[in-house]
Amino acid sequence: MSASIMVLDDEPLNLEIIGEYLADTGYQLSFYEDPELAWATLDARPYDFDLVLMDRMMPRLDGLSMLKRIKADSRMKHLPVIMQTAAAGPEQVSEGLAAGAHYYLTKPFRSEALLAIVRAALHDRARWADVSQRMANHSRAVLLLNEAQFVLHTLEEAESVAGLLSLSAKEADAVAMGLAELLVNGIEHGNLGIDFNTKARLKSEDRWLEEVLRRQALPENQGKRVSVQLRQEAEHTRVVIEDEGEGFDWEPFLHIAPDRAFAPNGRGIAVSRQVAFTELRYTGKGNVVEVLFVRGQDEE
Repeated sequence: MSASIMVLDDEPLNLEIIGEYLADTGYQLSFYEDPELAWATLDARPYDFDLVLMDRMMPRLDGLSMLKRIKADSRMKHLPVIMQTAAAGPEQVSEGLAAGAHYYLTKPFRSEALLAIVRAALHDRARWADVSQRMANHSRAVLLLNEAQFVLHTLEEAESVAGLLSLSAKEADAVAMGLAELLVNGIEHGNLGIDFNTKARLKSEDRWLEEVLRRQALPENQGKRVSVQLRQEAEHTRVVIEDEGEGFDWEPFLHIAPDRAFAPNGRGIAVSRQVAFTELRYTGKGNVVEVLFVRGQDEE
């Protein structure tokens, strides 16, 4: 089934342009000029849309206020929102990022930029859904684990382990996505050497997964693994993730810098740190990351 996208802009010409850019993608597009009507539709049918693409500057209900409504609703907190804006200054971008606009387009934009950011947002949405389904298929008996160690190689294994370990968390959905992001980063960047700029290019060309699989099949990468250690503490779970890569300059990625807000990638670590974990820290050269999250409670 193709993705369903809500497109919200008070300017009919902008809606027409977006419609033309996305015409041959197979996505189901629903267009709205009135933000209050768009919100009423989301409120009544919160699971009908996979993505919201909206303007920031609108009358009656501006994009930032609309975004805050979406993120405050538990039914839509994982619904990705792409904010398109001409207000691309650092303050405006930082304000939007803090409210949950992790995907940005600056006006005017080209069709290639729109397609790249839409694909990135829908890919993240699909990962949330996949990890959530894996979580539903596991028992909460993971709460009985005191210590555990996993060794993984593939993206599928990363998402399986993330879904399993998150079952010990109070905020299981957020932790699952955060762990999946860090584990995938250990595979693609750590073990396979796909850096920020290379991933941005691959995402724009819709070839990221193809390149991951190609690099995994190379003889020099076939034996590389990501190790995961879990240890339960009184009120928290501690997870240490280590890849076999050369590390990276991790400090700039702890926050979503405004100058990187318009890229189709590079936000995962910062978002995970913000919404999933009480603590996230890299050590050494950057190939080891340790996270802490609040434990759930055993069900009586």
